[in-house]
Amino acid sequence: MLSRLPLAALKSSGALGASRSTLSNVGTRSASQVRFASSSSASSSAFQSLFTSRASLVSVTLFSAGSIAWYTHLYGSLPFIGEVHANSLADDGLHPGVYPWPHKGLFDTFDHASIRRGFQVYREVCAACHSLDRIAWRNLVGVSHTADEARALAEDVEYTDGPDDAGEMFQRPGKLSDYLPPPYPNEEAARAGNGGALPPDLSLIIKARHGGADYVFSLLTGYVDPPAGVEIREGMNYNPYFPGGAISMARLLFDGLVEYEDGTPATTSQMAKDVVTFLNWAAEPELDERKRLGLKAVILFSALFAVSIQVKRFKWTAIKNRKIIYKPPVDKAH
Repeated sequence: MLSRLPLAALKSSGALGASRSTLSNVGTRSASQVRFASSSSASSSAFQSLFTSRASLVSVTLFSAGSIAWYTHLYGSLPFIGEVHANSLADDGLHPGVYPWPHKGLFDTFDHASIRRGFQVYREVCAACHSLDRIAWRNLVGVSHTADEARALAEDVEYTDGPDDAGEMFQRPGKLSDYLPPPYPNEEAARAGNGGALPPDLSLIIKARHGGADYVFSLLTGYVDPPAGVEIREGMNYNPYFPGGAISMARLLFDGLVEYEDGTPATTSQMAKDVVTFLNWAAEPELDERKRLGLKAVILFSALFAVSIQVKRFKWTAIKNRKIIYKPPVDKAH
């Protein structure tokens, strides 16, 4: 049969076969291109949906707001946004310097000898006007004094107690459970004794003032004569670290004002440093214990984290390292 076909028919059949193969190749390429296009379009749509979803926008907004809030908490203001104040810098007071306190480090604790000296400065100087309502005599035990020393200090103070069997109030020596006595019986008496100004309680003064210990130290050692053009009314004193510059409290710390028991020279800066350390302890008496427990917790949880990583690797090794082989079914029709 093939020998009888003309040559033109053979040529036409060959051209038809070539055209069919070409069409099949084009169809295969177009199908592969369609598959690639569909996969790329699907990935791009998923990428766009990720960035346009409401959850993503909320997450990015919360992260940005949290970052800004944390930065302003640490440094006070953003570097690229100016601050607008209704008052001048003099109204806010001179910014205190940063001092290397011995308890400032991550693993550092209070200088307990300085706390003892600071309590002496408070008792002999500051206690005449300022109260310390949140500190009891028992809080000094094991920190700056022994139990016998703290009990002897408490017994030197007379406390009003009662009523007795006759219904009368009476005076008794202090006990370790008593709180440090206030200098004035009430707020009105405190104002009357200080020209209308109310001396603040010093229990939380380090926490209550911006700058903390640095501010209180700078305030105690920052008394100077007012500069030219600055007028301070009678009864006030000039201190650039106090907001407004005019403060009712006069300078109280002078060299040699107290005599330390351990022989430390009682300079103005030394007394200020000791009393600020004592007030810092009064505001945060649990600092030493908190750092001690924190260090133990870091060591414990680090060890548990390492153990959990090892257990996770042991449990998942068999799953991650297994080999999956797919054997397609055999078509028995062919």
